[in-house]
Amino acid sequence: MNENELKKHRKYMLRCIEIAKRNSSKYYPNPSVGALVLKNDIIISEGVTSDYGSYHAEVNAIKPLQNRTDLSTAILYVTLEPCSHHGKTPPCTELIYKSGIKNVIIGTLDISSKVNGKGISYLKTKGINVISGICEDKCNQLHKNFLHYNKHKRPYIILKWAKSKDQFIAPLKKDDNRPFLISSNKSRQLVHKWRSEEHSILVGYNTVIDDNPVLDVRHVNGNNPIRIVLDDKKSLKNDFNVFNDFSETISINYYLKYKNPAKFICKKLFEKNIQSVIIEGGKKTLDLFINENLWDEARVFESNTIINSGIKSPKIYGTILIEQKVGDDMLKIFKPN
Repeated sequence: MNENELKKHRKYMLRCIEIAKRNSSKYYPNPSVGALVLKNDIIISEGVTSDYGSYHAEVNAIKPLQNRTDLSTAILYVTLEPCSHHGKTPPCTELIYKSGIKNVIIGTLDISSKVNGKGISYLKTKGINVISGICEDKCNQLHKNFLHYNKHKRPYIILKWAKSKDQFIAPLKKDDNRPFLISSNKSRQLVHKWRSEEHSILVGYNTVIDDNPVLDVRHVNGNNPIRIVLDDKKSLKNDFNVFNDFSETISINYYLKYKNPAKFICKKLFEKNIQSVIIEGGKKTLDLFINENLWDEARVFESNTIINSGIKSPKIYGTILIEQKVGDDMLKIFKPN
């Protein structure tokens, strides 16, 4: 492949990544894949992953063209290796072959046990020219949750909390069962954007009792995540906000009886096909994952608020990836060492 061809392939793969990022479908637990069909250096169709159980990106890009366009000289670009197995939908590889497309450009491999190179192998046996690894790092980042879930057999775990200037996350006592707001409006809006990007959000029993949170994305446009509640007492009533019909809620019970409760929680989430989770508290729940070193990112806001006494902030040790102002707060994002 010469430099001009590589430059061309990168250009259109970046376009696929962009449309996948803008996907508003309820695609989880599938990855949000971007695809396009190029003919005579003109994009003639684009597609992204539909709601779970419906069409994949390749199908959404190819189907509008079938029986109307000669695709023998077209190129299909797709951010993730096409599936080659029957699931809720037929294999994308069969549709690609039947469409007449002879060239397929792939961003990164699908490492799930059902695919893992089988899609590329099928296409090649049908005489289709396949090039993979175009913008691979960016495609890996796009599909981070899906790839992490399949590699590590647990969801991608993001810890998140806000703390006061004097290192507290909440007062010891409150006048009502609503969240005590530490961070700025701008920070809360960013948190709701994060929620819309992840598969689920998790809180502990005490957070439900003390704060009665909704755990939705009301400050932004996007999909509400699945809500995970740790109910070790198995006594939460359905009149709490987390059990409204805004989104699905999953309760995990009796986790404290296990030697490694965070590992047990991860196992349960893996079994339920949960690919990513934002853990938003409280301190006891956050510490479960910190103590077992079961986390992939920690996103911590520090405000100028002074509480004087209260519940101490969790302590995190890791490498700071990002340090920036958000509204009146300082945001630090950590990775484990």
